[in-house]
Amino acid sequence: MLCAAVSAVLTGARSLIAISEWTTDAPQQVLGVLGFAADPLTSLRRVPHAATVRRLLQRVDGDALDAAISAYMQARTPPSAKPGAEKGPVRRVIAVDGKAVRGSRTATAAAIQLLAAMDHHGVVLAQRQIASKSNEIPSFAPLLDALKLENTVVTADALHTQHDHGAYLTSRGTHYLTVMKKNHPGLYAQVRKLPWRDIPLGHRTRDHAHHRDEIRRLKAAAFSHLDNPGARQAIQVLRWRRDLSTGKLTIERVYLITSLSVFDATCTELATWIRGHWGIENLLHHVRDCTFREDDSKVRTGALPRAMASLRNLAISIFHQDGQTNIAAALRHTGRDYHRPLRTLGLT
Repeated sequence: MLCAAVSAVLTGARSLIAISEWTTDAPQQVLGVLGFAADPLTSLRRVPHAATVRRLLQRVDGDALDAAISAYMQARTPPSAKPGAEKGPVRRVIAVDGKAVRGSRTATAAAIQLLAAMDHHGVVLAQRQIASKSNEIPSFAPLLDALKLENTVVTADALHTQHDHGAYLTSRGTHYLTVMKKNHPGLYAQVRKLPWRDIPLGHRTRDHAHHRDEIRRLKAAAFSHLDNPGARQAIQVLRWRRDLSTGKLTIERVYLITSLSVFDATCTELATWIRGHWGIENLLHHVRDCTFREDDSKVRTGALPRAMASLRNLAISIFHQDGQTNIAAALRHTGRDYHRPLRTLGLT
């Protein structure tokens, strides 16, 4: 039944009703591939009622489901991958980011919070639900425990610029690249007060997009006395944004720290990973909210909100792993093709 739910989401199903309708309309041959048993008398494969699908997803073990999805995505080879093809970047880059499933909020309970680890190609590798009355910080290490982190860079926002996180990542043999903000006043002041005017420019880009002109300048300073485990460099990113329609100019300074030394990564690589982290945050939130309408979903019972989020993650990750960045267009192309999801999942 879970395979049927995944197949339905791969064709754009946004709700339990849509999943049930897809399963009900699926041809008998497709139902056989999905594992539905045939009636011994009629030889017909009967599909479960929508209420049965709801009860199953309400009771599913969210940790077990996410662990299975994580193992599948890490083991899956994209159809486009060819033996002997040119390999990508030497270092793997993983972003850690949290999201609230706003539609799960009730009059007596806050919205469910999820923390995910995804590579910079948009493939979700792991996910955990954050305990109620807690935050993302305690879930950081458990989220990454099941992942192979050797020769990896983990990017994260300011909430995860923590001593314990730095020590954990260093002990796992990986590097980190995290944002610094005023919620860590001592470290923030230490980085901000560096003589940035005297530090040479390391990287510069200029882009014209979305009716604005944007310039990014990056400077990096080797610094062995940063108050964070394994920290080797401080980074300043200066962004100028001019709205071409209104002429308004916005200047923003962002500070980061990293365990990568000047010998581990170039300024161009650092700039690419920083921008990649922000891009992945925006991309996944946009796809889940705009394409799959996650925030409009009103499922709130049991494990339903997390299970549906996991199925959306799986669909998004498969499309991204197969090189399809426009998820909305991919879903429109799939349409009511009942065999395409089976081929995508490697079931046929």
